[in-house]
Amino acid sequence: MANEAFLNPEEAIEAWDVRPGDKIADFGCGAGFFSVPLGKRVGPNGKVYALDIRPEALEATRAKVKLFHLFNIEPQRADLEAPRGSGIKDESIDKILISNIFFQVENKNAVVEEAYRILKEGGSIMAVEWKEDSVGGPALGERVGKDEVKKIMQNAGLSFFKEFNAGSNHYGMIFSKVK
Repeated sequence: MANEAFLNPEEAIEAWDVRPGDKIADFGCGAGFFSVPLGKRVGPNGKVYALDIRPEALEATRAKVKLFHLFNIEPQRADLEAPRGSGIKDESIDKILISNIFFQVENKNAVVEEAYRILKEGGSIMAVEWKEDSVGGPALGERVGKDEVKKIMQNAGLSFFKEFNAGSNHYGMIFSKVK
């Protein structure tokens, strides 16, 4: 799980140009670490699909949704490695967050292909992962470096847009879906 001392979701979101009314999918939402600030940012006309395979993560996110009265956040169970596993319509999402899940999934390409499928033309994906030399987090051998993430994204047809500082233990990159 991400720890706020190591990763500030508001700063990462600031680098991403999230706007009121955006429809966002949070791949591997965990306990809503990014979903809640995203829900606040997109406002009542926006929507955040908080997706996770683990029921306990979704329960934690649901509790935060109620606590903060953010009813534009929709937690739902999803197997993001399965074809059409998000349950979201083709090209219906403005932005997708993939944070701290690459080290946990077996088929990283399948996750990115699912993201590409639901992302609108002109939409963007923000990837946030553990730095290879950071303290805490997954075992060093399980981490996914910047070059590997960039290669997976570009192989799926996404264009690298920019890199940003995502805190002392994480890196962040933004990719876009352009023709």
